[in-house]
Amino acid sequence: MDISDLKVFEAVSRLGSMNRAAQELNTVQSNVTARIRTLEQDLGVSLFQRHARGVSTTPAGQRVLPFVSRIARLLADARMAAQDEGVPSGALSLGSLETTAALRLSGLLSRFAKAYPAVRLVLATGTTRKLVDEVLACRLEGAFVAGPISHPELSWQVVFREELVLVTARNHRSIDELAAVADLKTIVFQIGCSYRQRLEALLAERGIVTARPLEFGSLEAIISCVSAGVGVTLLPRSVVAGTWQEGRIAIHDLPPERSEVDTLFVRRADGYVSSALSAFLDMAQASFGASGT
Repeated sequence: MDISDLKVFEAVSRLGSMNRAAQELNTVQSNVTARIRTLEQDLGVSLFQRHARGVSTTPAGQRVLPFVSRIARLLADARMAAQDEGVPSGALSLGSLETTAALRLSGLLSRFAKAYPAVRLVLATGTTRKLVDEVLACRLEGAFVAGPISHPELSWQVVFREELVLVTARNHRSIDELAAVADLKTIVFQIGCSYRQRLEALLAERGIVTARPLEFGSLEAIISCVSAGVGVTLLPRSVVAGTWQEGRIAIHDLPPERSEVDTLFVRRADGYVSSALSAFLDMAQASFGASGT
């Protein structure tokens, strides 16, 4: 079994096509087919089912797939450890919730970039579910996500606590008024956002019926739609405080069991902590007073 064969396998599985995988890998289809055949012979199982539209991954292939990124990451960790002389440098790939990136991280990222100019820091944003999956798949070294998180392969630390508030158009004076709104819409991020799940639970327990949610990929779009009276959302108070002070929206306090949420930094428990990541975590702890396990 060769790591290059496994990377070809991952590309074919993800794209569902030998030809598309060949195009992505800048090779010819016959080479991809030969590598897959070699890997299947080595493992003694079929990894793909061939059909007119391309290929689909077999159950055996699905069981193999999670190991590809982990093996690639172990090799990358070994190379990183060998080259890591204790001075932060090289690539550092992190993830964050959109709300956390917008409000909390700009100062930290700026200070880190100035302190460690040899580090090439890349920040991706997404939902909690997506970011956790990216960390588990070793595509991110760590990410800021909404808690709670419980996974045997993850290590985490609390970075800070947010207070969530219900956000509506400014003409709504209370949450109870929403029950009378016909075709009430929730304005949310994509499925996998923990704030979305909390909003749905909050409205359901109050008997407030909602229409199909409207999904947006940016914080600005969500706030603008709520301000325009399109629907309601749930966001950290600190994120919407400025918009509320401008009189563009109304915010509604929630009981502690619904409003309090910890933002965590998660990483793989078995991942190599590079000098760059260690320096970043030290700076985050100094900025936010992080603690965890």
